[in-house]
Amino acid sequence: MLQKENFRRDAEQVLAWVERYFQQLESLPVKSKVSPKAIYDQIPAQPPTGSEPLNRILADLTQVILPGITHWQHPNFHAYFPSNSSLESLLAEFITSAISAQCMIWDTSPAAAELEERMMEWLRDSMGLPAHFEGVIQDTASSATLVAILTAREVKTNFQSNETGVPNNLRIYCSTETHSSIEKAVGISGIGKKNLIKIGVDEQMRLRPDLLEAQIKNDLAQGLIPTCVVVALGTTGTVAVDPLPAIAEICRKYDIWLHIDAAYAGTALLLPEYHWMIEGVEQADSFVFNPHKWMFTNFDCSVYFVKNADILIRTFEILPEYLKTKTRGQVNDYRDWGIPLGRRFRALKLWFVLRSFGLEGIKEKLRMHIRLNEYFAKSMEQTPDFELITPPFLNFTCFRWK
Repeated sequence: MLQKENFRRDAEQVLAWVERYFQQLESLPVKSKVSPKAIYDQIPAQPPTGSEPLNRILADLTQVILPGITHWQHPNFHAYFPSNSSLESLLAEFITSAISAQCMIWDTSPAAAELEERMMEWLRDSMGLPAHFEGVIQDTASSATLVAILTAREVKTNFQSNETGVPNNLRIYCSTETHSSIEKAVGISGIGKKNLIKIGVDEQMRLRPDLLEAQIKNDLAQGLIPTCVVVALGTTGTVAVDPLPAIAEICRKYDIWLHIDAAYAGTALLLPEYHWMIEGVEQADSFVFNPHKWMFTNFDCSVYFVKNADILIRTFEILPEYLKTKTRGQVNDYRDWGIPLGRRFRALKLWFVLRSFGLEGIKEKLRMHIRLNEYFAKSMEQTPDFELITPPFLNFTCFRWK
């Protein structure tokens, strides 16, 4: 068992391991080559009865665990949207774990709540989002989307679904290209997957507003209740950007909750030249993007903005005696802004990243990534064996073997 008096010595062993990992990362295979159960079978069936020294644990980390890791920070990792990181964020996570605060309400960690509030304002303003948006950090965009759909459900049922159950006539809309988390959220919410209507896309893989409005009209004629439209600013397959202005106008016309999923591409809004993507965003009810994808922030960190925080709180608020505080009403108790009661101190790593890089430093890196992608796409176009599926966008190129 580690002793406090030996902490520096033990921490230096771990730091040395991390340094070696970074030094050898490029030489490792990107994807683990182990077969199923290969790691499992090397781990003893029972836990040790006595203490083991750290050097033995680190040796097993290298020999047993590391061969089963797919290296998301490898320079040749291109399989999925990245799970970005940085040394600045890593150091902040170390401090977060050392403090080990439970940040469910303001009183349990005032600095965590107030730093989170300020970080949300920094990002909102830096991305050109409406000043009336208020933000909260969720773990992932999947959770944030579930929060959006649950809130939209309560609004449409006058907050009765939480009390008496979910009616079976609520409808959710998204494109055929939207992330699978939408379908999961609709199922979890009780609305039902059969009430998720996937709208067709155009040749650029964007949701077609004409088909959306036609479907809404048809549903209304059948006595169904259009509840939420999910707009993708950067779809999973091709990073297509749905036409927000037209969809926002449809949502306004039919009084439908408008949720924007910008999980990946949202980071690009730090660049003013991409603000065209959010024309009409002032009509959105909620918006999510993931700093842990392209903003150099360790997983997990998903930023969720909402137009009306009171509606969000009313959807999730439960107030047992042991959570009542004298500061209630004066501060943000973020446990009422989502599903979990317990919350990590996620704002610290955002603070480290934003201060260490600076906005201009982040912008410089984003623009460099975009230039590299443009170069790569041109190279692919000149290669007879490959073809582009869609035009390159941001730092994403979708291509295939001919």
